[in-house]
Amino acid sequence: MDKDKRRKDKPPVSKPFRSPLAYENPAFTNGPDGRSLRILAEYWEPLSRFRKERVQDTVVFFGSARWTNLSSAQEKLQLLDKPGSARLALPEEQPSIIAPPEIAFAADGDHPLKRAEAAVEMARYYEDARKLAFMLTEWSASIPSKRHRFVVTSGGGPGIMEAANLGAHEAGGKTIGLNIRLPYEQMPNPYITPALNFEFHYFFMRKYWFAYLAKALVVFPGGFGTLDELFELLTLAQTGKLAKKIVVIVYGRDYWNRILNLKAMADWGAISPKDLELFQFVDTPEEGFEALKAGLTKYHLEPWQFQKDKEQKDEGPEIAKTLG
Repeated sequence: MDKDKRRKDKPPVSKPFRSPLAYENPAFTNGPDGRSLRILAEYWEPLSRFRKERVQDTVVFFGSARWTNLSSAQEKLQLLDKPGSARLALPEEQPSIIAPPEIAFAADGDHPLKRAEAAVEMARYYEDARKLAFMLTEWSASIPSKRHRFVVTSGGGPGIMEAANLGAHEAGGKTIGLNIRLPYEQMPNPYITPALNFEFHYFFMRKYWFAYLAKALVVFPGGFGTLDELFELLTLAQTGKLAKKIVVIVYGRDYWNRILNLKAMADWGAISPKDLELFQFVDTPEEGFEALKAGLTKYHLEPWQFQKDKEQKDEGPEIAKTLG
């Protein structure tokens, strides 16, 4: 009786099957327990590509994603304004100029026409970023090196990011896009070198690659994201956390003098007056290029740097060492 009962309770034998390899198991790799693997992947996979593409270091361009080139901004303004018409175009005919459709008509009365007029005014920064990236890429191509120096890098999206990638592309150089996956899709712009088009899930890993390869930072007018990146790099420079000199160029006095008053921070003792020397303002692509060229040459192209590059056997990127 007991023997028959044991046979009845015995679980059925399933057909033999292979369990998936751990790294091919999406339930694990995409779940909480696989987070450390995903973080490491966003370190090792970009590193592998930078090595393969022979990228040594970068110059990072930051700025608003909301501004387009001048011709596009003028075209959209003309569509909204409808010259010769007694009234504005109907709402359904009015495109979103610098914001997603769901917020193009703001509840506070901020009309798209006003945004369009501002977009035309700010389009000059798009054109300036494009020109500056072109000039920098042309110059960096002339530097004798086994690897690509001062590669123009952006966040990979539209606006100033697109302008920087476009300028470098037009100059015939490699150019990097470090895109981030967001709830609302930010598609990479088409001017990024395909092999250097990255997509990140973790903001902090994206920030790592911005900071640790950069020899210079060019900050165009922008919003919260631009301010975040600017102050993060300034903090690293201020504290000496990175064992390298980062040249920081802040582009557009008219804009930034209305947004920031860093001198007040020094006056109140929140920062040292010497900290104001961590960056410099410029207003034209030519002025920006001369500042970049002077700083990069002084801190990263001295004769001993050329000798170091010549002797270095590892052809991977030059990741900054940390101090402390």
